[in-house]
Amino acid sequence: MPSNPNLYQYLMGSSSLIVEANSSTRYMSINTPNTFHTVSPFLVQKFLTSCIGEIQNVKKLRSGDLLTQVDSKQASVISKLTHLGTFPVETSFHKTLNVSRGVLSNPDFIHVIEAEFLEELRDQNVFASRRINIRRDGRLIPTQHVVLTFQTPVLPKSIKAGYINCKLRQYIPNPLRCFKCQRYGHSQQSCHHVFGAV
Repeated sequence: MPSNPNLYQYLMGSSSLIVEANSSTRYMSINTPNTFHTVSPFLVQKFLTSCIGEIQNVKKLRSGDLLTQVDSKQASVISKLTHLGTFPVETSFHKTLNVSRGVLSNPDFIHVIEAEFLEELRDQNVFASRRINIRRDGRLIPTQHVVLTFQTPVLPKSIKAGYINCKLRQYIPNPLRCFKCQRYGHSQQSCHHVFGAV
């Protein structure tokens, strides 16, 4: 399984080779108005190599956009691209693959507010925090578990929070479940299950 579980979930079921991510890895999308569906993969590879150099990994998405796995220097080059060979292109950092989320669990932080986590851990690449709450007897009760989001695709093993060294574990969200057919992987709004069908 790749070190970035987001990428694993995103490309799950694909036979493409997934290259291990590291702290300088970035994921970028490249799209063109006419999509890359009808463009020769050989031609795309030549354009990419001439503009950016050798790339760790490239995958064409269902939308026709290209998802590239590059290092930080190549990401800087891609972000300035307006053309890939003869094709006009727009580029952007992928919204979810360039971040990682981990859970900090420590009773010493039960009374620390989310804003304080952000302020104190910004220099460790934390840009979002959310405390996990549980509902009991109609009331929301805060727990000692805090989800921290990092501006890096690889989750650090630990962080220094004040005077405490805190280990992190990978945040795994609850699976998406349809409350119409009770199956996993889609929501009720996008359910195509026909009841009574054999």
